[in-house]
Amino acid sequence: MHCALYDAGRCRSCQWLETPYIQQVSQKQSHLQQLLESHPVGQWLPPVLSQPQKFRNKAKMVVSGSVERPLLGMLHRDGTPVDLSDCPLYPDSFAAVFAQLRPFIARAGLTPYNVARRRGELKYILLTESQHNGQLMLRFVLRSTTKVAQLRAALPELQRALPQLAVVSANIQPVAMAIIEGEEEIPLTDNQVLAEQLNDVPLSVLPKSFFQTNPQVAAGLYATAREWVKELQVSAMWDLFCGVGGFGLHCATPEMQLTGIEISQQAIACAQRSAERMGLKKVSFAALDSTAFATGEGSVPELVLVNPPRRGIGAELCAYLEKMAPPWILYSSCNAETMASDIGRLQSYRIVRVQLFDMFPHTAHYEVLTLLQRV
Repeated sequence: MHCALYDAGRCRSCQWLETPYIQQVSQKQSHLQQLLESHPVGQWLPPVLSQPQKFRNKAKMVVSGSVERPLLGMLHRDGTPVDLSDCPLYPDSFAAVFAQLRPFIARAGLTPYNVARRRGELKYILLTESQHNGQLMLRFVLRSTTKVAQLRAALPELQRALPQLAVVSANIQPVAMAIIEGEEEIPLTDNQVLAEQLNDVPLSVLPKSFFQTNPQVAAGLYATAREWVKELQVSAMWDLFCGVGGFGLHCATPEMQLTGIEISQQAIACAQRSAERMGLKKVSFAALDSTAFATGEGSVPELVLVNPPRRGIGAELCAYLEKMAPPWILYSSCNAETMASDIGRLQSYRIVRVQLFDMFPHTAHYEVLTLLQRV
């Protein structure tokens, strides 16, 4: 992939850009194999590759510059701004959106936030595109509610210019720290749900719910989990750290008892909405801490699927899974190092199969799916 920003030394987010893509994947596979070398693996499946460019469905843009000439992109450590509108990781459709947003920021009087001076209002623009229908979710991250009325008044003109805008909101992030979003979300459109669909599963995305940035590879990941679970013929499973329900909803059948647990109430609302649309009657989702739920639950499902954040599932949940002894554990991880540590704690399980999914080309990061069986 060619990137003018990288060549000019202005952006180094894609640290592996100079490495040929196939070699990148080979290095990730070697890293994964090294992490699991002390655990016998029944089957290594070939890595699932990504498109090398235009694969991202979302943009997180720092807003800098002036209200008359805003820049959308990032800030270097010294405060130097870099415009990332031409980043080749974004789909072509984003260019027209960025082109409309710059004059809109000026018309709405959304003064970009100055980190050094701690002045201004507009901190970030967060843009997400549905691969299902091309509709957009646009979030303005503001320092306070001061400009919300101006933003709301100016919004109809932006909606006319960008009819694909389905969801617009303002997020309030008042602290002077490198935190992208705050707790308060103010809806600016009646609709706050971005409709998405991966494979044949309808998914719903609310402004503060997490969703994968590489939908093509995410679809492959969910489809693979479905295939593996189907082979096991289980009648009950837990989906811990379930997010908007992508894994569980792909794996569930009308006859299966599925319990999905996620700390985010917004994500759970999305999962429930999707389950209703699919007509699944034996599915329940709850906004709880996954470890607290699992360690307090008396019943034992045949399969526990875990999809934790980068920190992994941790010693407490591993110890309880050892005690609870489900026949199968399906572990999806965005951090193979913590996954390997967790597997080391699950001493009563053997690795049946492993597959790498290259969700993040040109970086050292990747996703991995691992099936564990009780021995």
